[in-house]
Amino acid sequence: MQSTAAVESDSPLAGADITASGDLNPPLAPLRERLSWALYDFANTVFSMNIATLYFSAWLVKDLGHSNTLYATVNGIASALVVVSIPLFGAISDATQRRKPWVVGFTLVACASTILIAILGQIGLPLVGEGVRAVTQSPTLLSPGIALFAVLAAFTIANYAYQGAQPFYNAMLPELVPVDHRGRLSGLGSAFAYAGSITGVLLTLPFFAGSLPILGAIPENVLRFLRSVVPFTAHGGRVSTFVPTAILFLVFSLPLFFFYRDHNTVSGKKRIPWREAFRDVRNTLAETKKYPGSLRFILTSFLYQDAMGTIIANMALYAIFAMGFEGGSEATLFVILTIPAVIGSYGIGRLVDRFGPKRTLSWVLVGWVILLVAMIIVPTRGAFWIVGACIGLIYGGVATAERPLLLSLVPDVEAGRFFSLMVLSSRAAAVVGPFVWAFAVDGLTPSMGTGFAYRAGVATVVIGMILALVMLRGVPNNFTGPARST
Repeated sequence: MQSTAAVESDSPLAGADITASGDLNPPLAPLRERLSWALYDFANTVFSMNIATLYFSAWLVKDLGHSNTLYATVNGIASALVVVSIPLFGAISDATQRRKPWVVGFTLVACASTILIAILGQIGLPLVGEGVRAVTQSPTLLSPGIALFAVLAAFTIANYAYQGAQPFYNAMLPELVPVDHRGRLSGLGSAFAYAGSITGVLLTLPFFAGSLPILGAIPENVLRFLRSVVPFTAHGGRVSTFVPTAILFLVFSLPLFFFYRDHNTVSGKKRIPWREAFRDVRNTLAETKKYPGSLRFILTSFLYQDAMGTIIANMALYAIFAMGFEGGSEATLFVILTIPAVIGSYGIGRLVDRFGPKRTLSWVLVGWVILLVAMIIVPTRGAFWIVGACIGLIYGGVATAERPLLLSLVPDVEAGRFFSLMVLSSRAAAVVGPFVWAFAVDGLTPSMGTGFAYRAGVATVVIGMILALVMLRGVPNNFTGPARST
């Protein structure tokens, strides 16, 4: 059991329970706060699955016929915006100890921008692709070039806002549970996240293909009713999934909006000059020297987040072009393969509490390397389903282990800045990774064929995971064994 000390009265955290190492060690927050925090993982993964992974990339590349490189470009721009701005916001958030306003604001922007993608995509771009009903398209209100630019801009803003909420959301964790419960709550959040993935796909697939996995086609009268209630879904196809996704993201975020509260906010108004915020970002980098292993771990996260972000963003395209999934069957694949992730995420959270976050993360990265290699070499869709199910079991492991691992390296009272720095690292990687994938796929497709080119793209991801595993070996293991909270 860790000893605690009172915080001086002039500190912004006066009255908080702080360990000798500077970590927050609060009592359990009310159940509704903890559940609302975990449920936000459910909400934002609806966006992550439907927009960042499943539907938007396939709509842009397969339905509209644009290149992997164009998709990588808009992803890269969103990540570059995060690199520039989020650490500054994190410094300001730490000064005021306010996390919730940032999460709420970014979420609302992401939802509004996702709706805008649907509107622009249907009034200015061709209604083509799988799942689109045989309709006569009215004259477009925008030229295709302007509409495409506007759609890509809206996607960039939505993606930026989704990513921008993450460091503030992660920094809420140490205010909700004692130190030895963090892995459990983090794992619960990850489990909720993949439950959100399943729910998001199941509730939007009828708008895309008019059917549900296993159950088959939805009766026409039910389908007409659904598409009459939810705007910009009447035409079907992938473009009709965007408005339902935004609605689901917003609805499941509402518990956090209403029930979570920032526990250690600075009372009164506090003016923070922007110049000071820039200086604070530089200081955060400099202060990594005070906390052994923190900089190395952030660089490690650069590598594995680069690899994971790349494969997540392109998994639907891989299923379609390399494995031959069609007619929306890739959506069914994602539903089935996400089920093991719900079980695995919570189980990995228990491993974090028992064996520590570093050992657990090492095991997860080894699993990624083995399974990505298997993904490259399996010859059939049946074998791909088996590999995918195994990936599902470990998929939530990175998010479950990395939050407690970073918190074991730095004081909780500075968590917002360091989570922002880790997001900065991973988003800088997200500028690089998708371009490496796109250059491999677009460059090799003309000479080697689509299947080979997409497998080469996965090979670049394997290299990133191996490098991350090597880097992680040098990160200190500060885990001292499971302890009982009082």
